[in-house]
Amino acid sequence: MNWISFLEEDMAVATLRLTIPLAFSTHPLTSSLRFPARKSIGNSTSSFRTVRMAANVGSDPETTSSASRVIDSHLHVWASPQEAATYPYFPGQEPTLTGDVEFLLKNMEEARVDGALIVQPINHKFDHSLVTSVLKKYPSKFVGCCLANPAEDGSGIKELESLVLESNYKAVRFNPYLWPSGQKMTNDVGKAMFSKAGELGVPVGFMCMKGLDLHIAEIEELCTEFPKTTVLLDHAGFCKVPENGEAKDTYTQLMELSRFPQVYVKFSALFRISRTGFPYQDLTPLLSQVVSNFGANRVMWGSDFPFVVLECGYKEAKEAVTIIAKQASLSSSDMDWILGKTLMQIFPGQWVLP
Repeated sequence: MNWISFLEEDMAVATLRLTIPLAFSTHPLTSSLRFPARKSIGNSTSSFRTVRMAANVGSDPETTSSASRVIDSHLHVWASPQEAATYPYFPGQEPTLTGDVEFLLKNMEEARVDGALIVQPINHKFDHSLVTSVLKKYPSKFVGCCLANPAEDGSGIKELESLVLESNYKAVRFNPYLWPSGQKMTNDVGKAMFSKAGELGVPVGFMCMKGLDLHIAEIEELCTEFPKTTVLLDHAGFCKVPENGEAKDTYTQLMELSRFPQVYVKFSALFRISRTGFPYQDLTPLLSQVVSNFGANRVMWGSDFPFVVLECGYKEAKEAVTIIAKQASLSSSDMDWILGKTLMQIFPGQWVLP
């Protein structure tokens, strides 16, 4: 079955299954005006209960193992307004959403999520003190992913080493839009940091917000030159459901990255890559193809908290992947990997059952 027929069939099934209208998403940073409408999706209407029932069915022992841990592969925390006196925001990056750790813990408890990988937020930029304090306070619940500093003087390489060895960070994020103007992630500093990450045994996450196609050549070059460095593709490389040939080409590029055994895919921030609303069932073909190409043991779910709270809710973010996986006919073993085992494999010794 080709992609178009798969997508058409999937959307037909989604139409039959869903009794709620699917609203189109926009970037979360510009969605505050839509919050009341979004919130209405979460009201206790009969249509929403229908979706909830589907999620509950998908999360029973037939779909996920009761002994498995649920680990969120991608979320952020930042200082509350009260904490900002001690942990200041980077000028111009003051958050408009609640994202403190206490709010996160409340959401995780409600959703029955056991742990998470905290990605350093742009709100604190290269000041990791807030996230470091959270990691120290909750060492059995959280693992940290620091933000790479691509300063031309190479100081970011030492910063990376220090954060890993002294502050217990276990991953690093490459944001290509923080590189000096005109520079690529494959410049001398980028290659040195990517190589250092491999030496330290920490994965590198790539944030391709403006499109995987803009950075695919850099990622392929780094993976080829440094095969020992593990790679995490944030939000499935920001690949949206294809509507034209260019988008289909990007999907192909994503799938072809599976030839690098060090590459893993975060099936995360579904609201960013879906063209519909919760529960984002237009992403069923994507999850099916990613699992088919990479294997479930190289795929991991992530919420993108706190942005997801505004979009559909944290608990609903977990429910969405369960609904999608059920529609994709994934096995209970596949779901165990996606919901936690993959991340636990990358970070052995973390989030272990008592």
